[in-house]
Amino acid sequence: MKLLSLSLIALLTFSACSSDDDAPELINQEEVITTLNVYLTPEGGTEMLAFSYNDLDADGLNPEKTTMPLSANTTYTGRVEFLNKLEDPAEDITVEVREEGNEHQVFYLPSTSLDLNTTYLDTDVDGNPIGVEFRLQTTTVSNGILTFILIHDGNKFAAGASEGILSDSVGGETDIEATFDVTIQ
Repeated sequence: MKLLSLSLIALLTFSACSSDDDAPELINQEEVITTLNVYLTPEGGTEMLAFSYNDLDADGLNPEKTTMPLSANTTYTGRVEFLNKLEDPAEDITVEVREEGNEHQVFYLPSTSLDLNTTYLDTDVDGNPIGVEFRLQTTTVSNGILTFILIHDGNKFAAGASEGILSDSVGGETDIEATFDVTIQ
C-alpha cells in the first residue's frame, strides 16, 4: 500500500510539472489604421495626394475623405500609406505592411463604370504582390467607385489573387477598407 501511495504521489508530481516549460504563444496584435493615403505621380509630373481616408476615432463611422480627379489616358505610379493617428506622433503602419509583406496584400477594386486598370509593382519574399506600390492607368473619361482594401493573412495563392482579384477564396482579415468616388476627366 505504501509503495502504491508513493507511486501515485510521484505520478501526480511529474504530471503537474512540465519539463518543457512552453513559452506562452504570442498573439499578433492587429494594428489600428485610422488613415489611408494614396499618392499618385503622373508620368513626367509630381506626386500628389490623390485619395485620403481619415477615421480619426477608428469607429468606421463618418470618415473624412478627399478625392482628386484623375486625367484620362494617363499612367500614374502610386503608393499607399497606412497610418495610426491615434498615436502621437502618428505611427506609420506602412512599414509593418512592407516588413510582413507575405501576410498583407492591397486590393484595388474599381467599379465597372470606372475605366482604369492597376498593376502591382512590389512583391513579398515569395514573389507575390503586396500592393503598397502600384501602377494605375486611366483610359477614357468616366465616373465610378474605387475601393482600396488591405487584407491581412489572406491566401495569396488563391485563384486571381496575384492579379488583384479579391474573392472569398482569398479569405483573411480586412485591416482597412476605403471607398472613393472617382472622376476621370
